Amino acid sequence: MGRGMSASTRGPGRADVVVCPDGPLLIRGDHVVQAADGSLHETTRPVSAVCRCGTSSIAPWCDGSHRLLDRATGPAPTTPTSKEAP
Repeated sequence: MGRGMSASTRGPGRADVVVCPDGPLLIRGDHVVQAADGSLHETTRPVSAVCRCGTSSIAPWCDGSHRLLDRATGPAPTTPTSKEAP
């Protein structure tokens, strides 16, 4: 959870999102990720790493491919759309 936040202050049905510099989005809490093609991806993991660089072989999840990119010439990071789980 984010700094100063506990499960009791977050409330049910909410997710915390942390943007990792030059890396993925880390999502904690209840969530469903909507990919660029509109498909929905649910997870039961307590924390999900969502790809922002566009090179993951397991998109929308991060596989660490961003570590291999040349920051000067690699694709621009993208921010996927996420929807809260019902």
